[in-house]
Amino acid sequence: MTTTTPAAPVAPKATERVHTAAATKRRAHRSTPLTIAMLAVLAYFLLPLFWLLIASTKSAQDLFNSFGLWFSHAPQLLTNVEKTFTQDDGVFVHWLLNTVLYAGVSAVGAALLAAAGGYGFAKFRFRGDRAAFNLVLGAVMVPTTALAIPTYLLFAKAGLVNTPWAIILPSLVNPFGLYLMRIYAQDAVPDSLLEAARIDGAGEARIFFGIVLRLLGPGLVTVLLFTLVATWNNYFLPLIMLNDPDLYPITVGLSSWAAQAQNGGAGSSSDMLALVVTGSLISILPLVVAFLLLQRYWQSGLAAGGVKQ
Repeated sequence: MTTTTPAAPVAPKATERVHTAAATKRRAHRSTPLTIAMLAVLAYFLLPLFWLLIASTKSAQDLFNSFGLWFSHAPQLLTNVEKTFTQDDGVFVHWLLNTVLYAGVSAVGAALLAAAGGYGFAKFRFRGDRAAFNLVLGAVMVPTTALAIPTYLLFAKAGLVNTPWAIILPSLVNPFGLYLMRIYAQDAVPDSLLEAARIDGAGEARIFFGIVLRLLGPGLVTVLLFTLVATWNNYFLPLIMLNDPDLYPITVGLSSWAAQAQNGGAGSSSDMLALVVTGSLISILPLVVAFLLLQRYWQSGLAAGGVKQ
């Protein structure tokens, strides 16, 4: 005769225990002081942008007579934008195009040079490679403003002062970008793939432009964005290199308008300051668009090298 063993009581589902433990852990890790600190940091970065957006909608009088963090009774953003683009025979358009030229060429060139240098340091061994890379790390610590005067003297000897090359050529050198690309290339470019390409008869130039650049895509975008922002916001180098207002980037051009506002009368001062504020808002829009379009690439480029494979 066969006896049947009574079934054991059913235990709680494992998934429910895991979810309960995870929820408890999340509640335990919540910190009110940390949340307040993060909100304070968020306000620190966003409040100036919010003020700039609000101020760009105000007239010259409302800019001084209304509350800074809210709209006036008669917003006129489109009018301010039109005045900004038509002031001084549309010189703001020249400044904007100059900035696009300087920042675009510098960003692409610096990214390619950093990729080539980083790939070389990561995958090739030559005499003095360690010392050369340590020199690059030392160059990261040197502030760019300390090199502005020596750079000006060198470019004056070469006859390149007051030309676009005076802004583009110094911006092509990016020690931090080279360091970042070296770290990224170590893991992103397999040695076996390079050896296979060499066995198939591919030259080093073909390997770099046909294979390596595709693998270094996220790192390239990261260096490109960093250089784009640095050149777009550069003020001191164009200030000492350029004398022709038609060659000014936006930073120096808006600074000249601000100087005119300070030296002018009461009415002209307020009118010019309204144009400076609106021009500042317009100048940051291309950077915002670039970051939104390339966000996923530069985030993965920053994360590369942070985790050891």
